[in-house]
Amino acid sequence: MTRTAILAAASIALAACGGERRAEPARLESQPSARALTVHRVGAETGDAPLVVLMHGWGAPGDDLVALGRILHQRAGVRVLLPEAPLERPPTGRAWWPIDPEGLRRPSDRGGETPAGMAEARRDVIALLDAERARGGLTPSRTVLAGFSQGAMLAADVALEWEHRPAGLVMMSGGPVDEARWRARMDRAPPRVFQSHGRRDALLRFDAAERLRQHFEGAGADVTFVEFDGGHTIPDGVLERLVGFLRGLS
Repeated sequence: MTRTAILAAASIALAACGGERRAEPARLESQPSARALTVHRVGAETGDAPLVVLMHGWGAPGDDLVALGRILHQRAGVRVLLPEAPLERPPTGRAWWPIDPEGLRRPSDRGGETPAGMAEARRDVIALLDAERARGGLTPSRTVLAGFSQGAMLAADVALEWEHRPAGLVMMSGGPVDEARWRARMDRAPPRVFQSHGRRDALLRFDAAERLRQHFEGAGADVTFVEFDGGHTIPDGVLERLVGFLRGLS
């Protein structure tokens, strides 16, 4: 949920990406009911390469995963679109929907929750995807929805509700939320799913992520589940497996 979640990835990015120019964030207007999201891009705006729409976690700055996006662009050959969450989370972070900080004091299973604000965040991201599709920036069958923590939950929520089925879903240190609705929508699950989760995650329970894995597998999805002996983060081993997963889409 904070920048520390990808410090290992960022250190690789600094060495691997050299002098690559970072695109300035932009704002994409979409349907009137949706909020315009500020976005960062890594790689070309259009093209044949798969597009990864990568969403950061709660409390992180909007550009938190840009370094990770650079790694994926260079090593997996994908284009990356990184939207910023619309809500401010002082002092410097952002959020897709509000979370009571008291709930972060222990590992939680949020499967039974239907968070206020999640539907609006889902609407915003779907509007962004539709705007990108209309301008030729994405093809659903070549698009992966991805995220870390709260961003992973949103990625899954969007994947199950968008009228177009994406090529894949990536959930890093995520878990189920509004689980009854998700289970009712599992027939729309992407064909390929990547999940990673630390067995010692202090924020989101490991067993909840395993349960979600079973839902995806029960729906016929090909699930790559990467567990590791760590906490709420993206270690190098997960990064390596994720690169391989994305290369398989090319």
